[in-house]
Amino acid sequence: MSITAQLRDSVRLPGGHALVNGFAFESRGEAPRRALLQNGHELEVYDLHEVFAGERAPAAVFPLPWPGWDRGVHSVSPDGLVAVFSGQRAVRAVGNGGETLWEYRHGCWGPQLGHPHTGDDQEVCRGIEHGSCRVSDDGRFVWAHVVEPQERGGRECWVVLDAWDGRELARLPLDSAAAGSFHLSHPDGIHMGLCIGMGQDGILLYWARWDGEELTARDLDETTDRDRILTDVHTGHAGFLTVEQDGADLQLHALDGVVLAHGEPEWADEYPPYWDDGCGFVDADTVIASTLESDEDPEQAHHWLLDAHTLEIRGSVAYPTGRVDSYVRPLGDGTWLTYDGSSETLSRWSEAAR
Repeated sequence: MSITAQLRDSVRLPGGHALVNGFAFESRGEAPRRALLQNGHELEVYDLHEVFAGERAPAAVFPLPWPGWDRGVHSVSPDGLVAVFSGQRAVRAVGNGGETLWEYRHGCWGPQLGHPHTGDDQEVCRGIEHGSCRVSDDGRFVWAHVVEPQERGGRECWVVLDAWDGRELARLPLDSAAAGSFHLSHPDGIHMGLCIGMGQDGILLYWARWDGEELTARDLDETTDRDRILTDVHTGHAGFLTVEQDGADLQLHALDGVVLAHGEPEWADEYPPYWDDGCGFVDADTVIASTLESDEDPEQAHHWLLDAHTLEIRGSVAYPTGRVDSYVRPLGDGTWLTYDGSSETLSRWSEAAR
């Protein structure tokens, strides 16, 4: 079955590819969705509602603390006045005037044998490993995935920091060896998710909460397959979505990890398709997913709409403009994003009215 999409908005946004294939998208419950785009030595923050309304200037611009460091997943406070950067050897909060508000030092994500750090704050060591951070939806805390110094064992940890001054409030040692990570806040305003990619060693997935006194965490490896990527949650839905690392299936989980539904891509020919990493809630009742990387037939539809409760495929998406060769990013409000790299155009779509 084919489901027709309707073009709602379209704007030119250089660098917007990171919104559909990266970690530049930040969502906070019902608040406007944000784009965090790196442009040279600056982090530009856009309110997507304002962008599609015609505002081309970023809502805020923050200088990168370490211009040579192009990894890490960063975050911005709910009021947009503070950016928190995940660096190679520190987590740093920067004000909208470029001033450093605080810094939390940790071990190096890319240490080299026999290579002592010179003390140069701008020095970047070799290696692709990185952590991530996330400001809580109430703006009070910063969650950060960091690594201890080598002299203390170099173990990775998940820490909760005071967003006002960077003080460590809680720490959870992790059994991970990350290539990279990212956070996803739960719309209940209480729980935070952490997904850690470890290359060929698989993926770890955690949900945790901090009540001001105790940090409690659940290792989803106990109830889910080890190689599952956290993809999305929704304010109007009780579950969260994961995709198997190789794209074999999507799963809907309760917060404790129990699988509520399971969905596999449809076979169009003799070659088994697989889901791309990006999938999520168009709204509380609909999930969108893509098979962009596994579709060898250029005429084969790449985007699919699924029932959000059963993960049964409702149909493939048909675009009035023709084939859309892009990853997707659902916004949770009934729409989703695609990006045309050739024209640097960000488009917002919805399901056409029947």
